Amino acid sequence: MSSTIARGPVRATERSISPDLARGFALLFIALANTPFYLWGAEGSSMTSAHPGDGSLLDQIVQAVTIVAIDGRTYPLFAFLFGYGIVQLHCRQIAAGADERAARGLLQRRNAWLLVFGLVHAVLLWEGDVLGAYGLAGLIFVWLFLRRRDRTLLVWAWILLGLLALGALISIPAAWALSMISLDPSTIAGPDLHAAQAQPDYLLSIGERAAFWPAIVVGQGVIGLVVPIMILVAFWAARRGILEDPGAHLGLLRRTAFIGIAVGWLGGVPSLLVHLDVVALPLHASWMFAGLSAVTGAFAGLGYAALFGLIGAAIERRRAAAPAPRRLGLTGAIAAVGKRSLSSYLMQSVLCAPVLAGWGLGLGGVMGSTEMALYAIGVWAVTLLLAAVWEARGWRGPAEILLRRLVYRGAR
Repeated sequence: MSSTIARGPVRATERSISPDLARGFALLFIALANTPFYLWGAEGSSMTSAHPGDGSLLDQIVQAVTIVAIDGRTYPLFAFLFGYGIVQLHCRQIAAGADERAARGLLQRRNAWLLVFGLVHAVLLWEGDVLGAYGLAGLIFVWLFLRRRDRTLLVWAWILLGLLALGALISIPAAWALSMISLDPSTIAGPDLHAAQAQPDYLLSIGERAAFWPAIVVGQGVIGLVVPIMILVAFWAARRGILEDPGAHLGLLRRTAFIGIAVGWLGGVPSLLVHLDVVALPLHASWMFAGLSAVTGAFAGLGYAALFGLIGAAIERRRAAAPAPRRLGLTGAIAAVGKRSLSSYLMQSVLCAPVLAGWGLGLGGVMGSTEMALYAIGVWAVTLLLAAVWEARGWRGPAEILLRRLVYRGAR
């Protein structure tokens, strides 16, 4: 066994279609989930939602779809794929002859660099960065759980899910009791979810983003529990190669997709009712269903991952039946985005912040939900086009190239 890294990054021939397809399509969801935070010219509807409290009927339909199917349902999917990739990377190193210490060192170096990438991303452009949260969670869970038994992984996943569900159950009567207390909204020091984007001075906006980012890293990466749960389940799933060989796990994937997505979407309905003021709550109690949304969001993340596993299995069957080479096509372009998910994710901020933020062109201050959703789709379409060009030319994304040079130093 070698005490150094035994091989370099994953090769194109070693990639599975399902994880890349999931990452590529999920980046569309990320764009749709993040861009409402650029709507700094509108009043929010609650302490936990960036969506405006008003708008046309079409705006409200867009908000409804986003709240039920996307908000809090996309980052769990990415956390699952992140954890899945950790095991894949570890297995490739061990199979190539690296010892456990070298393989773990590689993983931890990669997680540490993700933290650095996230800090730079947040300071320069986007305070809602998730790279830092995943990097921190990766550092902790590779250290604590990478080599633990399957039973240990699942037991701890259930324990953390139970804690998350308990917090959600407690928060509902607590918020209801708080709603009985009359408070002046002007005295409530809730979070201003649009502050950094509304700031007209770029240098001042850097300070606001830098101050907000640590809360995202620790809150989303650890304290929020969803990311840890998804990583633990992903460790278990990756050991079985569920997404590499989805055809062998069709029953599990179908059940997970149906139950996970159904629970995830139903769990978003109470937050939607609060947003639409069907369930009338004062601002200081508007977080009543945030915990429920987090619990069910984890189910949705697993459901989406399973759905893309099923899609990947269908694609593999089609390829087996018609193995002749074809053009890249839409499916291949989406998978190409997934292969370059780091570059595509960072590119979203490059295309959004200077155009939408107050320190840039400021268009987020005059747009509505429908216009912003269309803009988000356009941003994703640009990354789709670029990824397709890079795929056709055999190029990796620029962020992937930089990260791999930093992580795989001296590797073959």
